Amino acid sequence: MPFYIKDHFKIILFTIFIILSGCKLKENSNKHGIIYLENRSKQLIINKSNTNDAIKIIGNPHYKSIGDELTWFYLERVLVKGEFHKLGQNILKENNILVLNFDKYGILKDKQFLDKTYKEKIQFSENETKNDLTKRSFVESFLSSLKEKMYGSRK
Repeated sequence: MPFYIKDHFKIILFTIFIILSGCKLKENSNKHGIIYLENRSKQLIINKSNTNDAIKIIGNPHYKSIGDELTWFYLERVLVKGEFHKLGQNILKENNILVLNFDKYGILKDKQFLDKTYKEKIQFSENETKNDLTKRSFVESFLSSLKEKMYGSRK
């Protein structure tokens, strides 16, 4: 069994290919909203920029406040794939919100940049609101229980 360099070269090349196929050069990410929102928000200057500047730099807002048309919201969300121990589930890398408040003349009066750490600081109430509109009537609950009994025996 002579030593052939060609055969070993193929085996080494195949081994290097298998090892490098697991490497990734760029992180696989799923982006939603305005990309690089923080960098773009730094270009807006309070008491100097106006609504036209905001549209030119960032674009049209995702949402405008219901009660106040002069409050604009911009969103950025980046999801990345998890490592092997996360079984490839999506992990939230960035979740940013930019809130811009304008005066009646369209001049920027306040801007607030909220990142995902801000979301963790919010305290939510444990109270529940009772809603009488979603309660089912007696007839509806009776008919749905009857339907479950009829189709529940089929399998």
